[in-house]
Amino acid sequence: MSCHRHWSGRRRGAEASPDPPQQPTSYAKVDITEPFNVTLERMRAARPIVMKRQQELLAQRYDLANRPAPGVTMFRGKPVQEGVRVRLPRGVTWQQLAGMSPDDIRNRDLFPAGFLPLPHPNHPEGGMLFPQFHIDEVVRQEARDLNRFDLAFDLPDHVLPEFPAPIFLTTHPELGDVSKGKLITIDNFHDTFNGILNPKQIEGLRLLLTPFAQQQFNQTEDRRSVKPSRGVTCFDCHANGHTNASTHLAGDIRPQELRHRIDTPSLRGVNVQRLFGSQRALKTVEDFTEFEQRAAYFDGDPVIATKKGVNILERGSQVHFMGEFQALLDFPPAPKLNVHGKLDPKKATPQELRGEAVFNGKGQCVSCHAAPYYTDNLMHNLKTERFYKTKVVNGMKMVGDGPIKTFPLRGIKESPPYLHDGRLLTLEDTVEFFNLVLETKLTDGEKADLVAFMRVL
Repeated sequence: MSCHRHWSGRRRGAEASPDPPQQPTSYAKVDITEPFNVTLERMRAARPIVMKRQQELLAQRYDLANRPAPGVTMFRGKPVQEGVRVRLPRGVTWQQLAGMSPDDIRNRDLFPAGFLPLPHPNHPEGGMLFPQFHIDEVVRQEARDLNRFDLAFDLPDHVLPEFPAPIFLTTHPELGDVSKGKLITIDNFHDTFNGILNPKQIEGLRLLLTPFAQQQFNQTEDRRSVKPSRGVTCFDCHANGHTNASTHLAGDIRPQELRHRIDTPSLRGVNVQRLFGSQRALKTVEDFTEFEQRAAYFDGDPVIATKKGVNILERGSQVHFMGEFQALLDFPPAPKLNVHGKLDPKKATPQELRGEAVFNGKGQCVSCHAAPYYTDNLMHNLKTERFYKTKVVNGMKMVGDGPIKTFPLRGIKESPPYLHDGRLLTLEDTVEFFNLVLETKLTDGEKADLVAFMRVL
């Protein structure tokens, strides 16, 4: 109903005034007036159109073929994808592009589309999205349904981490993968970890596996699950303390079109990290754990969080217990590295050793990713906006990425896709991206050597 109908005191026959213009707002609508069944049918009907648009965008940007690297697998055997998947603009090669200045690339609109920020499958809507293999396993174990009626995950399974991921503990290196090939859930965690963890750590793990209300999964009519939902868990994204590449939008900026997509980072090695959150720069894992429900779970909106049932964690015990367990999550074994985190010349191949030299020299990788864990625990701004003009793509405004924390590269082949939003599908893509953005002008041989080195970290 237009607002002029609510006005009083108007002369009979007076001409109605137009509706006032909509003002920008930082807040989501709280009073839902559309019946849930109407929302369900409307968004369910739109889903094929929305997903088709996203798949067309991905196909324009990437080669999505299932093309594994011969003999290269993740810890439990999933093949690692090889090759540059970002599509080049017509008429140029990677070497030609790397020889151009940022201004020239920008003015000629030659920055590869796959290097631009990656939109959420429905950017104006946003929200948590989980790969189908994770959804299916949670339904099987817990009868808790993480399917959304409006959207599905967009990237193909073969470019995602292996599932279920192995779990390595700093306190039990002799046990190897303690997950025993299972997705750890609220139904099996106690039998798996009793006798391995102390009581605080077991309680912390229980909380990490307990569903709590979330923006799209809750008991209200403002949800994106068909039935009222118990919510999501920390480990629905950080599956087995690693990542399953679940996606979301960062909650730290408005308007909606400027929010960045998030590719869930691994929790492995948090004990050696000093910054948490890809762009929020939280200072402890306890900060991250406590604030995540207010940020990721509810888009940083305390009004919505209260309505939908935010679970306020108690810092002195619950948050501490959760943080203590997370601090035990170790990187996967890297048998070719010595105690300093560098290649052992007796175990490495000549190509891997050449790659390490490029990493520490011409490639400039070491300036942010220093051994032994291949991070400097700082934030860096790559200023990618030097290379392209602002544009809107599928509801997302393509602007600079801003400061991004340096992610550890230990075990990097286990956690594709790459960069904070998952826009880079392979390690080869990351090498081309940084070769262009850092203007390092690597040769094809140097690029191949660099990939070989990163695969053994």
